[in-house]
Amino acid sequence: MNSKKRGTEEVPPSRFDKIQREVWLEDRIDLTEESSPSTQFFWEDSKSVLTRNKSPDIPFDASINPYRGCEHGCIYCFARPNHSYVDLSPGLDFETKIFVKKEPAKLLAEELRKKKQALSPITIGTATDPYQPGERIYKNTRSLLEVLLEFKQPAVIITKSSIIQRDTDILSEMGKLGILKVFLSITTLDKELWSKLEPRAPAPVRRMETLRKLTDVGIPTGVLFAPVIPFINDFEMEHLLEQASLSGAESAGMVFVRLPFEVAPLFEDWLTRHFPLKKERVLKVISEARGGKLYKANWGERMRGEGNYAELLQKRFSICIKRFGLTKRRELRTDLFAVPSHYLLKKKKQEEFLPGLFPE
Repeated sequence: MNSKKRGTEEVPPSRFDKIQREVWLEDRIDLTEESSPSTQFFWEDSKSVLTRNKSPDIPFDASINPYRGCEHGCIYCFARPNHSYVDLSPGLDFETKIFVKKEPAKLLAEELRKKKQALSPITIGTATDPYQPGERIYKNTRSLLEVLLEFKQPAVIITKSSIIQRDTDILSEMGKLGILKVFLSITTLDKELWSKLEPRAPAPVRRMETLRKLTDVGIPTGVLFAPVIPFINDFEMEHLLEQASLSGAESAGMVFVRLPFEVAPLFEDWLTRHFPLKKERVLKVISEARGGKLYKANWGERMRGEGNYAELLQKRFSICIKRFGLTKRRELRTDLFAVPSHYLLKKKKQEEFLPGLFPE
């Protein structure tokens, strides 16, 4: 992998930015060489690590994202616009300026110790990858898993990274208890497309290997074929899902490409650079599946799309998961949840000095 390669070199302003910036090509010393800045990490203070979900078309109530921004550089990432909220560009800044949640395990433990029963499974990695390269350094995700195992709180992990294999000691214990499932996101099996679409994410073969290795140590796994992009990777569905099944996945999901806010122009620029002859057809089909726009945020439609193309995708997917045995629904256990004794003692001591702090 080219260590300098990024998903985009564009730095478009956020939708909240009143100042528009332009990069003059004449100012570049070498027009054939694009700048690739090093990744920077910043600490981010948070009062809570859990994000509550109120969207009826998303199958989880609470999620955790240990990092804001993602070095994988996937051009289609629907989380890119989140960088606008911190006055940074959803383009190159999203991939090179990563915010690291400070002490997420401590925050999670503080929230769980107030509970009398388990939360519904917490999903880790709903916006950015919990096992992106920075996890090797900061180990935020591992620290969260240690707390989840300690409390026996069920969780679901979504990742496209083979770094997850580092934590099989914890994950296998959670798997044996029936409180964990891992989904590997695999967008393509084509090496050339992968290098353009997800430049800093692990190669497809590594993800398939990861599926097998997790399954071999007793960790329930699924695969996400996401996102599906017309004329770019949609034709891979049958082969990809078959390979995922052979690698141990027991279930599968699929998401139609989403292009909210600043993602759409970034994606259009990417098509111009890599698939200029397909660009018009790709955008036309996406638009037709989004009611004439490149994106619609309507609940129930944003993951699937609408119209003939979207319906055909769903039919193909339904046939595939039945054919390859990817239909297992696993209910994670919530009855094992218990607040560890040392957290109860800590709570009792605090109540003695601060009565009323922990109302029932």
